[in-house]
Amino acid sequence: MKAAVKLTMAALKLALAAGALAILTVVVLALTRASIIRSMSKLIYYQVDDVPERSIAIVFGAGVWADGRLSDVLADRVETAIHLYEAGKVRKLPMTGDNRFAWYNEPGAMGEYAKARGVPAEDIIYDYAGRRTYDSCYRERHIFGIESAILVTQEYHLPRALYTCRQIGIDAVGMAANERPYVRTRYFTLREAPALILAWIEINITRPIPVMGDPIEIEFE
Repeated sequence: MKAAVKLTMAALKLALAAGALAILTVVVLALTRASIIRSMSKLIYYQVDDVPERSIAIVFGAGVWADGRLSDVLADRVETAIHLYEAGKVRKLPMTGDNRFAWYNEPGAMGEYAKARGVPAEDIIYDYAGRRTYDSCYRERHIFGIESAILVTQEYHLPRALYTCRQIGIDAVGMAANERPYVRTRYFTLREAPALILAWIEINITRPIPVMGDPIEIEFE
């Protein structure tokens, strides 16, 4: 009986310790996330006139419909980048997104949209392996050699994009592509909570290497 009681007490202590460690981990991660959002929010701009000039605006991919049309979220990102280009804030527009399947091509659709709006083909750069935010930032720095850029995406995504790109070595500021309300805004915002924690883990612990290739120089005339 005494042995059983001792085992029960030991198990209880172990469970309490594990629970305390889990709570501590959650608290630390939550504080880390809050700190990142607070610091990155200072780098977000909402008006084209206010954002500092950079040579490059990195445009992050999002959903494309089967007929090649951009989703509202993606159309607003590309449209915002076009506004930056037309205002002379940037000279080149790297379109980074998912093209892992032959029938699905985010950068290609983004480029076609921009060209239809008058952006010269020579000022559009295609990154076909930007499958995730981390991959896009890593490739823009290590494949395309980008050291400074404006990041173009929605406000809810910018803290993660800014944190990731800056930690990888890109001196980045953010331009919020908040052109309209979105049906799934609440879902996108909630998704960013674990996504930002994952970004911190990948930057500081796991450091994965995405799909790579030969360096591609961005030429300016």
